[in-house]
Amino acid sequence: MKKLLTFFDSTFEIIFSDKNQKKIERTTLWLSILGFILHLVLIYAKKFGLFVTFFEANLLDDPISAIYTPFSIILIYEIYLLIVYLPRSFTTAVSKQFEIISLILIRRIFGDIPKIDLDVNWLEYAANKQLIFDLSGVLIIYFLIFLFNNQRDKIPKKELSERLKRFVSSKRAVSLVLLPVLIFTSIYSVVFWISSLFAVSLTGAPLPDINSVFYNEFFTILILADVFILLLSFQYTERFSQLIRNTGFVICTILIRLSFATNGLTNILLILSSVVFGLLILRIYQKMEADNKNPLN
Repeated sequence: MKKLLTFFDSTFEIIFSDKNQKKIERTTLWLSILGFILHLVLIYAKKFGLFVTFFEANLLDDPISAIYTPFSIILIYEIYLLIVYLPRSFTTAVSKQFEIISLILIRRIFGDIPKIDLDVNWLEYAANKQLIFDLSGVLIIYFLIFLFNNQRDKIPKKELSERLKRFVSSKRAVSLVLLPVLIFTSIYSVVFWISSLFAVSLTGAPLPDINSVFYNEFFTILILADVFILLLSFQYTERFSQLIRNTGFVICTILIRLSFATNGLTNILLILSSVVFGLLILRIYQKMEADNKNPLN
């Protein structure tokens, strides 16, 4: 068992080395720039009648929508970082999840801008109300993430005991499994989306929501990974406060996953409830830890 965990550690250090992370970061930057330029070219090509789409293409109606593409590429990089950070701690991983869902909201705003109608009552038009919900949600979530990270930074760093090192090695094994799953899911989502476009032209089937493509599948897989890590944690800790904290963070991931199946105000409320729940769980955990250290209080 020890040799296997050592293998996971060495493999993780090679695949997720600082050198490889910098390469992926540079690749993400260039792909984002190229994607932005290509999206702009397609928008103006359609505007000047150089081609016609056989499906509804709101993302090709307004130049502002071109920001949607680089944001999508950056989000893939953020999910890669989530996999890198997963072995560090539950708290760090769930913080990265909150950041990812906030970026998804921002990306959706850029994608929905062409749907806005300024000539009608804002409270009567669905797209306009959705913009208000998304803008308000981003501001509140941004502030809640700030509070969450502020509380996370107050958690004292502990020395790695032998048991804790084995736990970290086990979580690194989960990250190593998640990486090819991320790659496969990304490719599958692109193929699925392209095939859906052809299905629209042939059968008239409804086009899947582009904002939830890939993320539905990935967050489902992430929930399973979180549950697996939670079960592993039972082997390395018996402290009630830690077990409840980790279980609460799994619930946060589930709430985020549920948000992809909804829209409008319900979508925003589910995301907000995830971040608020995570923040409350963290504060209660810190209070319990402080009381355990100072029983006389």
